[in-house]
Amino acid sequence: MDLTHHQTAAGGRWALDGCWLPTGVTLAGLLAAPAAELLATLTSLRTEETATGPLLPPIEAMQEVWASGVTYLRSRDARKAESQVADVYERVYTAERPELFFKAAGWRVVGPGRPIRVRRDSTWNVPEPELTLVANRRGEIVGYTAGNDVSSRDIEGANPLYLPQAKVYNAACALGPSIRLASAAEQTDLPIRLEVWRGGVAQFTGETRTSQIRRGLDELVGFLQRELDFPQGVFLMTGTGIVPPDDTSLQAGDTVRLAVGELWLENPVEG
Repeated sequence: MDLTHHQTAAGGRWALDGCWLPTGVTLAGLLAAPAAELLATLTSLRTEETATGPLLPPIEAMQEVWASGVTYLRSRDARKAESQVADVYERVYTAERPELFFKAAGWRVVGPGRPIRVRRDSTWNVPEPELTLVANRRGEIVGYTAGNDVSSRDIEGANPLYLPQAKVYNAACALGPSIRLASAAEQTDLPIRLEVWRGGVAQFTGETRTSQIRRGLDELVGFLQRELDFPQGVFLMTGTGIVPPDDTSLQAGDTVRLAVGELWLENPVEG
């Protein structure tokens, strides 16, 4: 089952498997309920009216996107290679406590077909395709979406304390096209794919699987919610296992296509 968020003349409206949910239904409201009740609630609310209108990112303005770092071995190795303090990444990869950081407020997230950006003060910018968990207010994982954690590798590599500048800026977070309702167990071995296109030519392609994530998905959400409340639910990116080579950097005019499971997200790049 998939939740999609559509633009209408009256604002955003949610749909389930291509049919409208009633006006007034919010994702925040749905994520206030226990996971065990969600599917039954959605099934009872689903109308027979076909949903139309452009897709919005499957998130609401007041919700938050957080992210996990160095959860894949490939990511650890890449961060060590680019950083002037490489042991930081080795230590966080093996530590009990994961790296967690704020990525975007819901109103900053871009959806399918909308431009992502590269920083003008950076020379090395990459897309990071990530399984993005959707958890309710109780910390129960109820689904996932495809996420792009656009990052400036040269800024983070210069000093780990620059991480917020490397990760958090306008149009640096894309989500979509939908929320696939699924338990944590159903997300542990999904394929992830990344394609970067320039002038009709593939500049880079890569693949991995979520089974390569070192930490458990419930573990990541558990650490995030230890001392933080998310009354409207929360989105958590789980790290990237696909790292383009050092000579690959996004440019204005590129197109990024990525997939998590069967969910494909495509965005053009602007400077």
